[in-house]
Amino acid sequence: MTTIDSLATSLSGYLEGEQVNLVRRAYYYAEQAHDGQFRRSGEPYVTHPLAVAGILSEMHMDPQSLVAAMLHDVIEDTGISKLAVKGQFGDAIAEMVDGVSKLNKITFSSHAEAQAENFQKMALAMAKDIRVILVKLADRLHNMRTLDVLSPEKRRRVARETLDIYAPIANRLGMNAIRLEFEELGFAALYPMRARRINAAVKSVRGNRKEIVKQIQTALEACLVREGMPARIFGREKHLYGIYEKMRAKRKSFSEIMDVYAFRIVVDKVDTCYRVLGAVHNLYKPVPGRFKDYIAIPKANGYQSLHTTLFGMHGVPIEIQIRTEEMEAMANNGIAAHWLYKSHDDTPNNAHIRARQWINGLLEMQQNAGNSLEFIENVKIDLFPDEIYVFTPKGTIMELPAGSTAVDFAYAVHTDVGNSCVACRISRRLAPLSEPLESGQTVEIITAPGTQPNPAWLSFVVTGKARSNIRHFLKNQRHSESVSLGRRLLNKVLGSFGTQLEKIPPEEIQKALRQINLVELDNLLEDIGLGNRMAYVVARLLMPDTVPEAVQDNGKDSKHSSLAIRGSEGMVMSYAKCCHPIPGDPIIGHISTGRGMVIHTDSCSNIAEIHDNPEKCISVRWDPNVEGEFSVEIRVELENERGIIAKLATTITGAEANIEKISTVERDARFSIVNLSLNVRNRIHLARVMKRIRLIKPVSKVTRVKSRKAPTKTSKSAAAS
Repeated sequence: MTTIDSLATSLSGYLEGEQVNLVRRAYYYAEQAHDGQFRRSGEPYVTHPLAVAGILSEMHMDPQSLVAAMLHDVIEDTGISKLAVKGQFGDAIAEMVDGVSKLNKITFSSHAEAQAENFQKMALAMAKDIRVILVKLADRLHNMRTLDVLSPEKRRRVARETLDIYAPIANRLGMNAIRLEFEELGFAALYPMRARRINAAVKSVRGNRKEIVKQIQTALEACLVREGMPARIFGREKHLYGIYEKMRAKRKSFSEIMDVYAFRIVVDKVDTCYRVLGAVHNLYKPVPGRFKDYIAIPKANGYQSLHTTLFGMHGVPIEIQIRTEEMEAMANNGIAAHWLYKSHDDTPNNAHIRARQWINGLLEMQQNAGNSLEFIENVKIDLFPDEIYVFTPKGTIMELPAGSTAVDFAYAVHTDVGNSCVACRISRRLAPLSEPLESGQTVEIITAPGTQPNPAWLSFVVTGKARSNIRHFLKNQRHSESVSLGRRLLNKVLGSFGTQLEKIPPEEIQKALRQINLVELDNLLEDIGLGNRMAYVVARLLMPDTVPEAVQDNGKDSKHSSLAIRGSEGMVMSYAKCCHPIPGDPIIGHISTGRGMVIHTDSCSNIAEIHDNPEKCISVRWDPNVEGEFSVEIRVELENERGIIAKLATTITGAEANIEKISTVERDARFSIVNLSLNVRNRIHLARVMKRIRLIKPVSKVTRVKSRKAPTKTSKSAAAS
């Protein structure tokens, strides 16, 4: 077990005496703070922060990180405040300690929500100081090493969280050694039976493999000696979790995975890497399509290496990784290699720059996410292990998760490019935005001013950044549209009281808001726009002592007091699918809770029962300048004739209408009924389309389907010409 003296001895190998004393002082401070507290294992609690500092010392972390490791639980688990830590050890350490501490003063509705909030807090702290995540990873690693004392349920929960979040983060930061330990410990805790069985199987085949491994290694060493290239060659052990994941994801049997022999060749410089590659390709034949150059194009976490697969003796597949000593250190320690090998050098290395970019991406997602659970969902998506590499038109390399589309690429370039994206060219050909990208392709995004993200993009985007930005935009758009519609609905009702919202004194509005527990007027208007509050009830609240003016036309609103529909209201106004209203039809608005306003035709049978209920329906009319295309259904009865559907489609498109949907019902051998869903501008446009269809010789009858019963009842469409 590590003691403060043994830790101090190892620290003196790379820190000055004064810095070691600072770490000692932090230990005694933590020991006093945690006095009387014990771990589940029965050991004094201070053994945990001491072990965490020990893990960081192996990475040669700076004294501030070691002090933060010693104190990382004092704010959370003892009576000591952040201010007290700041007074004793300074601002930077206090911020780090606070960043690692959980939010323990707030009650959450679920464990998942608490976990998400804690991660969100840590992400914000990481943006200020990247060392926060290293302290957290070391803390989690020691907890995983001592998991046995917990109950099986808690053990599984911690293991699942580690495999879902902390192992991928370690991978994202290039810290391979920590990632592997997380995966092995997490796998053993989550699936103990599977881990034991795979471990037993690995041990049983290890003996048979020994001889082949030795033969291959000897052949490789002899080849490199002949070529005069000094190198370290060692066989790579397959890890249990890696074997399990390959079996599960690639549907391979255990023997298929174990039949592959893996070796790592570590050399002095980059030039030698490529020379070694040539030598091993001469020794054994390479497998086509299995060569990857991660030296020229490093992985997102900074990992660099040459990968190749060879046909060895008797056709045995051999996987080879070739890298320099520096790349080997980088692969195992990632971002921590900065402290481990270059503690004297303050210039950030590639891993730091990449980590910083990733954290900035996290911050952007955090700002756009609606809540912490949505944020953590986006983070999980973003921690994809598999990457593809694509090029911008200027030749810049972009790393994206496997399965990414042009929309993901657009958001990776810049949020504004993503928001205004309309089309793309993949390797100089026009392609759908939803087409998955492949490594090596050149992607060009075509943008247009004034365009907006499409909600349908959410069904195919892969990256957390794209998903969170699209959701954020749609949420804001929906909010502004709801506020705008709510204002119009409220002003319409206030008109019957002889006033407008702008004329009501601000103190009256504030008084009404207090009564219904809302802070801002926009929140109230949004509620009205979404149909969650009735405009009439709100108007009565704002004007309690006023009697509405007499309403004309037997209690119905006059034309001027009815709401004008412009067709550009957006997401909070929709058109009923049962009756398909189009400009020119007499219409009525149905206020639907959560959906806003749904426009029906005045004669629609589905709202006949609530037609005259002022709380559910509102008088509306088409604005003279209404814009857009509207869906309408028509039914065409015609004689069967070869090519008639093509002729029908040509006639409709010739009349400037779009066909959305087409279906045919055969009435008998001679006659058919064709049901069409069209997009038209208004009734006049529809009449012109129907007139053209009637002129087709085999057509006997054209009718508009005016109203369908609610979907629960099966009935024939009521059709009228």
